[in-house]
Amino acid sequence: MKKTLILFLVALTLQGCNPKMEFAEINGFTQGTTYHIVFETSPKRDLSEIRSEIEKILSDVDNSLSIYNDSSVISLINSNISDKTDTLFREMYRQSKEVWEMSSGAFDITVGPLVKSWGFGPDALQRFDASKLDSLLALVGMEKLAFEGDRIIKNDPDMYIDMNAIAQGYTVDLLVEFLSSRGVRDCLVEVGGEVRTSGDKGGAGWRVGVDRPVDGNYDPGADLEAIVRLDSLSLATSGNYRKFYVENGVKYSHTIDPHTGYPVRHTLLSATIISRTCATADAWATVCMVVGKDSAAAFIEKYDFLEGYLIFSDDQGNMKTWMSAGLSKIIEEQ
Repeated sequence: MKKTLILFLVALTLQGCNPKMEFAEINGFTQGTTYHIVFETSPKRDLSEIRSEIEKILSDVDNSLSIYNDSSVISLINSNISDKTDTLFREMYRQSKEVWEMSSGAFDITVGPLVKSWGFGPDALQRFDASKLDSLLALVGMEKLAFEGDRIIKNDPDMYIDMNAIAQGYTVDLLVEFLSSRGVRDCLVEVGGEVRTSGDKGGAGWRVGVDRPVDGNYDPGADLEAIVRLDSLSLATSGNYRKFYVENGVKYSHTIDPHTGYPVRHTLLSATIISRTCATADAWATVCMVVGKDSAAAFIEKYDFLEGYLIFSDDQGNMKTWMSAGLSKIIEEQ
């Protein structure tokens, strides 16, 4: 799936603010990546209190959903030390289950054993053993999870739950909702490249860049493919050009198809999804990278809460793009 996996960061362009409005910035590190928050402020707002609350939200998410935190709720469940869940875990499970159903299983938070077996994520194995594929696939599938009250039940104790393909987007949503509760109307929140905005930056508009998906493009914003205006919307991008390895001349992507158990091999290079919430955009960007260009476009056109921008290679290896009708209305540069 998409992350532990920080897929590419989105370049943020902050230009042309209304001179009568003041904007504050808060930056830092979380979930193995960075976060960046810009919001309109006033002398009446206590910025230190806002930063403290933001750090608490980030800590709460880490303590619930981080597979890199050995004492988090999800880690204790994965190690079978506990089966107790918390509010954050249950909400992420609910949203993940919804995407799993709507994507016919392309999005699956139980794909962790396969991801590790292909050499990605924490405790990753060094080499994939094809003889173990059937036993690994037996551990995959959200239908093998159930709840009894606040307790989660795994069909097999070796099942491993990984919500990283949606958790960063959800973190962005939580931060935007917090700022809204403090009366902030205009803001941009970015965590690990997943972005959500509120308002329109004082009339100037929030402009967000999408990186060109070429191997070696590790400098976010250095080589942009497109810029979109993102007013009160969310954006997430997933791709396979920053997280992969090559062995015996074969490129292995971190995106694993939960149906086959193998890394995906298709022409889709990156998928950018626009939606109202960032958790939705985050999860569906992963879906697109699992299913490939044609099925991704079909999903985007099927669900009216999605808009998309797909970058793919044609039969001659040339880079091409596809965008939904709604996205064509907010793209500013291409």
